[in-house]
Amino acid sequence: MTDTYATIAEAATAEFVVQGSEFIGHARPVESVPDAESFVDAIREEYADATHNVPAYRVRADADGDFLREYSSDNGEPSSSAGKPALNVLARREIENCAVVVTRYYGGTNLGVGGLVRAYSRAVKEAVDAAGVVEERPHERVSITVEYDDSGTVRGIIESEGYEFDADYQAEVTFAVRVPVAAADAFRDRIRSATSGRAELESE
Repeated sequence: MTDTYATIAEAATAEFVVQGSEFIGHARPVESVPDAESFVDAIREEYADATHNVPAYRVRADADGDFLREYSSDNGEPSSSAGKPALNVLARREIENCAVVVTRYYGGTNLGVGGLVRAYSRAVKEAVDAAGVVEERPHERVSITVEYDDSGTVRGIIESEGYEFDADYQAEVTFAVRVPVAAADAFRDRIRSATSGRAELESE
């Protein structure tokens, strides 16, 4: 299992013009393949008037990082001139859990395959640089459902660990907690102990 991996800190964009063609690189950290696909779809919808919207992503398909899903598409550009160069930027920098889309508005001058490779690579590189590269630990999502009587105890444990979480107060209380994989077993044990086994625990 990999203890840490490189990803981007936040969503960012970068824009420039090459011989009349406008390129906009969009980068976003993602948690899953569906998350990446949703981002790609959202950019394509927002920039539906663009000549091309070229996607690429590298996403950990399991918490241990044993399987990495890589995807790219040329989206109508000449073969291997757009999607693969975009993906290669992420691969060379070993960036994971990151999705990018490069939007191009054609400016009337053909750039040639070499020019396109340089432009699409530059768009991803500049968007990633704008987002900032950070080291991240593999995480998993733990769902905890408890009665109201136990909710204060559970919330206190989550907050003491400093984990990100969402709380849903219905007939019961459900906490969705983002926990480092390396700490997940000990965290679950602590919750079970504190609630005398009353907490319902699920991992996503």
